[in-house]
This record gives sequence, C-alpha cells and structure tokens, in this order.
Amino acid sequence: MEKIVLSDEEWRQKLTPEQYHVLRQAGTERAFTGELNAEKRDGEFVCAGCGTKLFDSAAKFDSGCGWPSFTAPTEAEAVSEFEDVSHGMRRIEVRCTTCDGHLGHVFPDGPGPGGLRYCMNSAALEFDPEQD
Repeated sequence: MEKIVLSDEEWRQKLTPEQYHVLRQAGTERAFTGELNAEKRDGEFVCAGCGTKLFDSAAKFDSGCGWPSFTAPTEAEAVSEFEDVSHGMRRIEVRCTTCDGHLGHVFPDGPGPGGLRYCMNSAALEFDPEQD
C-alpha cells in the first residue's frame, strides 16, 4: 500500500473537526455517540482519512462497549498496531497503514477465532453499503 502523507493544514481542510481530532490527534469519541456503532447493513468500513478498506460488516459485532467493534480487519496489512501506554494503561493502538490515522485500539477479549476485539472510533471510519 502506498503511503498518503499530507501536511497538518491539508488534513485540517480534508477532515471534519471530530475526524481530525480522532485520526490525527489520537482522540476518542464518547462511547455510544458514534453513528456507526449501530450500523448493521452489509458493506465495508473504510478509513475516513484516505478511503482504505479496513473492515467488512461480516466481522462487526455488538460488544456493548459503545464503539464499533470487529473481530479482524479485512486484510492484516490494512492496519498497523503500536503499543500505547497513555492514560496510565497499556493498550495496543490501531492505525490505518495507508495514512497513519488513529482508528482505535485492539483488545484480547473478542468472540472470533482470533479472540480479538478491534474497538474503532466511528469518526475514523466511513461506511460504504453493499449495493443490491
């Protein structure tokens, strides 16, 4: 995947203030406020910063945590993982590999075969519904 690199000003012009806060400043939206948490249609979840395909609706599940949760990315190479020790916790941060945008975190308490829960911010994603 080819990297997308923009200046801070270009990101500010491209993204909404909430998207900028989450994707470029590693912010987090409040639980149960993101519009994609309740999304149940078939389709793909893509990076709001660059459009890279990240998660398929078949991998989405209701974890009850208040953020869209997935068992795995569409392709492992679509996301990068980094240790995050902010806020007095040790977590694994998930970023879009293409634009390096912060998506959320991954936790080892998911229901899928890998046992992972990719807990993503709605503001970091856009939904592309499957066409009939």
